[in-house]
Amino acid sequence: MLADAFRWIRNTPSAVILAAQLAAVLAYPFLDGSTQGRAILGVVQVVVVLSAVRAVRLSPALSTVAIALGVPTMVFALWESVTPGTDWVVLTSAALHIPFYGFVSYAMIRYLFTDDVLTHDEVFATGAAFTVVAWGFAYLYSAVQVLWPGSFGAHEPSWFDLLFLSFTTLTNTGLADFAPVQEHARSAVMLEQIAGVFYLGLVVARIVGMAGRRHHADR
Repeated sequence: MLADAFRWIRNTPSAVILAAQLAAVLAYPFLDGSTQGRAILGVVQVVVVLSAVRAVRLSPALSTVAIALGVPTMVFALWESVTPGTDWVVLTSAALHIPFYGFVSYAMIRYLFTDDVLTHDEVFATGAAFTVVAWGFAYLYSAVQVLWPGSFGAHEPSWFDLLFLSFTTLTNTGLADFAPVQEHARSAVMLEQIAGVFYLGLVVARIVGMAGRRHHADR
């Protein structure tokens, strides 16, 4: 049974990253109150995402890029968890996380468009890529808040609040109980709204098309 579990993990890396992202969302309210909890969340998040990038069969050159971006990102994820209120650490961490998560999302979307055969892992990859994009914009909002204090209101939201805003913006549900009030913050939110529309239009349409071709082939 253990061998079957390892085989499933190896064959469906996107399911692993999606499960890890969702687990982090559920665990964050319980662990954010302690330095150790934030450290665990930050480091495990980056390690899992980096592993998933490698698992979707990137070329050696792109794997090198993933490692070059991921290692300093992991270091500052740990550093930020120890000193969450230090502006320059938060800003540097965001400056590293944004390109890292951007690269990961590119890698996973590239993975979805490499062939015309729909696999179980590619279905999971649609959700995994979505969560990665949401994480990247949450760090963008974090950087905006440091550079322009009060961007999201006089009571500065926590990072988890910004992640919630990112998910509601990317899905265009608008459920967040706070909003961008300054121009730079509004520009960042508009970028994510555009990304959400493009994601649904391109990636979901791609999966539906692949599923349709598979259905006709089976007939």
